[in-house]
Amino acid sequence: MQTQLFINNEYVDAKSGETLSVYNPHDESLVAENVQVAGQADVDAAVAAAKAAFKGPWSKLTGPERSKLMLKFADLLDKHATEIAPLESKATGQPVQVTMMLLGMTSSAFRYYAGWTDKIAGEQYPVVDGNYKIVQHEPIGVCAGIGAWNASPAFFGFKIAAAVAVGCTFIYKGSEKSPLALLALGDLVKEAGFPPGVINIISGDGRAGSMLASHMGINKISFTGSVFAGKKVQELAAKSNLKRVVLELGGKSPSIIFDDADIENALVHHSQNFLFNTGQACIAASRTFVHESIAPKFVEALKARFEQFAHTIGAPDDPKTFLGPLVDGKQFERVMNFMEIGKGEAELVTGGGRHGTSGFYVEPTIFLNPKDDARIYREEIFGPVITIRTFKTEEEAIEMANDTEYGLSACVFTTSVSRALRVAGKIESGMVNINSSQTFGMDASFGGYKQSGQGREGGREGVMSYLETKTISINMNV
Repeated sequence: MQTQLFINNEYVDAKSGETLSVYNPHDESLVAENVQVAGQADVDAAVAAAKAAFKGPWSKLTGPERSKLMLKFADLLDKHATEIAPLESKATGQPVQVTMMLLGMTSSAFRYYAGWTDKIAGEQYPVVDGNYKIVQHEPIGVCAGIGAWNASPAFFGFKIAAAVAVGCTFIYKGSEKSPLALLALGDLVKEAGFPPGVINIISGDGRAGSMLASHMGINKISFTGSVFAGKKVQELAAKSNLKRVVLELGGKSPSIIFDDADIENALVHHSQNFLFNTGQACIAASRTFVHESIAPKFVEALKARFEQFAHTIGAPDDPKTFLGPLVDGKQFERVMNFMEIGKGEAELVTGGGRHGTSGFYVEPTIFLNPKDDARIYREEIFGPVITIRTFKTEEEAIEMANDTEYGLSACVFTTSVSRALRVAGKIESGMVNINSSQTFGMDASFGGYKQSGQGREGGREGVMSYLETKTISINMNV
């Protein structure tokens, strides 16, 4: 178990002298202590290492040579996934199979972006008044990433793979709630053959994140987390060196179920897919709108499924467990508080309480017809809590779906292709899924409208965000 910072291809103690401890949300037992916490001197050291690598040997590698290292890292990660997964599971309470899936997404990200290293094409324009113009794309330089705890390995992959594919170098800070699996990846970075300083991994809380956001030696930062923290990152980035910023800030995603929808399919996506990771997902469709003609049947069937999944709550290392605990005591108290508030704002259909007497477990919960200003309807809960409202017309459903400050993901369930495309075009969201909950794939962009963030990760947009565009004009008259 690695607890030191990974800087310049070496594990080192933090110069700050600070440490943190990690506890298992299943039973609150100690998982690790003396996890090193990065201070300003440590961040400076990581930035210096990344800068030296960017200007040194890393800059001399060709695209195919970078691809080779990325593919080797992906292979090593797959090989050691069963050893790394329990570290994440013990820290976050995620069932091991969930963490294995997230590690698989990480290796997939490196494989996908390994294919981009030699495909960043430039442009050329015809001669005008004797001037010939060439447009080329160059790596932005030293970059940083800050990831949330609910999918730590995946965020690592999304942010770093795109950056190193085009020749950038990176400092990554995960959440203080889930540092162990990320720190373990340093060994694989070194074994894969990445030169020192290309990928650096540090630990710490929001203070370390602020140091990255405000650092004058970092040219871009990508952040995944809360709206409040994202606004702070953007503010610090602007006040320092106006570094580029990509933000993914969560959601309160809508799902619209029309009267012609395949009900069985809709139930699958609003039960087991919604409850994935115990509802701790930014893309969870927690505001569900059901046509009034099918609402009673749908609510009753969903209630039965939520109560069935309550029997899958258990220890994260048990292969039979589907629902693990919430990540820690703070999140547990937050969700419990929301559920108590919700009992005065809507009809409680099922759940609404703690599961068991130990660990941070809660019951899968459904609230029906919350008030328009209800907190459970407006605010991101980040737990296994879903709200259901009914609608009469397509226009009403679209209006309710868009009545939110968020715009990350949305779902539409209908057998009418024309309606699906019409409604998808009117929903204010970065991603819309037809007859499905949110789908994942590195080949397409991931990000949101409104206060769900700015910029995109994944696909071509993800890789282009790590590049600067340069126009070169040549006077052909000389």
